[in-house]
Amino acid sequence: MTQSSFDIAVIGAGHGGVELVAALRQHGYQGSIVLISDEADVPYQRPPLSKDYIKRAANTPALVLKPENFYADNAIDLRLGVKAEAIDRQNRSVSLSDGDSISYGHLVLATGARNRKPPVPGLDHPEILQLRTLADANRIVHALPKTKHIAVIGGGFIGLEAASLLRAMGIDVDVVEMAPRLMQRAISEAASAWFLDHHRGKGSNVHLSTSVSSVQHGTGGAKVQLSDGNALEADAILLAAGVEPNTDLAAACGLEIANGIAVNEHLLTSDPAISAIGDCASYPSRHLGGMARLEAVQNAVDHARCVAERFTGQAKPYDALPWFWSIQGAARLQIAGLSRPGLTEVIRKGADESRFSVFLYDGSELVAVESVNSPADHMAARKLIGSGIALTPAQAGSPQFDLKALISAHR
Repeated sequence: MTQSSFDIAVIGAGHGGVELVAALRQHGYQGSIVLISDEADVPYQRPPLSKDYIKRAANTPALVLKPENFYADNAIDLRLGVKAEAIDRQNRSVSLSDGDSISYGHLVLATGARNRKPPVPGLDHPEILQLRTLADANRIVHALPKTKHIAVIGGGFIGLEAASLLRAMGIDVDVVEMAPRLMQRAISEAASAWFLDHHRGKGSNVHLSTSVSSVQHGTGGAKVQLSDGNALEADAILLAAGVEPNTDLAAACGLEIANGIAVNEHLLTSDPAISAIGDCASYPSRHLGGMARLEAVQNAVDHARCVAERFTGQAKPYDALPWFWSIQGAARLQIAGLSRPGLTEVIRKGADESRFSVFLYDGSELVAVESVNSPADHMAARKLIGSGIALTPAQAGSPQFDLKALISAHR
C-alpha cells in the first residue's frame, strides 16, 4: 500500500467535483489536489445522457467536462476507476479500493446520488435499464434496435426526458408514476397538467397514481404488473424512480446525516476538515426557509464555486438562487427558485398555448417561476427573485406588463 498526501482531496468527479478543482486553480490556489472518481471514464457531462445522447450516441461530440490533459496541466492528480472505501477522520486519511491511502488537509465530498430502486420483485433484475452514468446510457443505446415498446417507471425529469426521446424515435412508451401528477416534487399543478397533456399528445401512455407490483422477465421482454390490476408487456424497462444521496461513506465515519450530508452555510460538515457539495449535501437555504438538498447541475457547480472561494480568501455564506431546466421533446422547462406546497399560482400566458410561465407566490413574495418555452420570462425571473425586486401577482399575470423594464428601473 502506498500513501500520498494532498492539501485538498475531492471524492467524486461529477459536475461539482470537476468545477471545484478547476475553480481552485482559476482562483490561484497553489496547494496539491487529488480528484477521485469511481468511474473509469474521464469526467463527463450528465444532462445530455437523458437528452440527445440516447438518440445520437454514434455522432455525439465528446461529453467530457474538461479535456483529459487539463488535469495534468493544472497539477490535479486524477484517479479514475478508484473507489473511496473509508474515511479516517482522526488521521485525516482515505482508504481507496486499489489498496492506496491518501491523507488530506481538507476533504470535499462530492459523492452525488444513486438511482433509487423500489423494493419490487423483478426490479433488481440485470436486464432493467437505468440512466445515471455514461455506461447506463450506452446500455440503452445498445438495447434500442430491438426495442419497440418500453415501460418507463417514474414520471420525474429523467424519466420524462427519456420518454420524449424514445417516443420521437418511434418507440411505444408507457410511463408509470405512483404520484397523482407528473414531476410532483418539483413543479406546480398547472405546469404538471400541461406536461401530462404534452406527453399524451405525443403518444405516450401515462399511468398516474399507479405503482409497479412486480416485474416478470422472459426471453423477449418483461411483464409489468401494475397496482390497478393491469399489466404491460414491454421489450425493455427503464427505471427512473428518483435518486437517493450517496451518504454511506460520510455516515460510516460519523458525519451528521439529514436527508444528505448535513452542512452549514459555508458547506462545512460537522467536521471542519470536511466539506460536502452537490446532490449529496443538505444545506440551509434562504430560498426554501430551511434545509434543502437539490439534485441539479447548477446547484453542484455553485456549491463548488463557493467552496473554492473559501479556500482562496473570499469566504462567504452560500446563497445562490437555485435554477433548473428540463428538455422534454419540444418542451423546454426552466425553473428559477424553489417551489413548495401551498404557494399561489399565477399564470402568465405566452404567444400560444405552448408558451407560458407559472409565477409562484408565498403571500405577496415571489419565490419561484416555472417557464415553458419562455426563456425571456426565465431570465427575468432569476433577476427578480435574486434581487428581491417586488412584482405583484397582477403584474406577473399580465402578458403586457414589461418585466425587463421593471428590472431596469431598479438598476
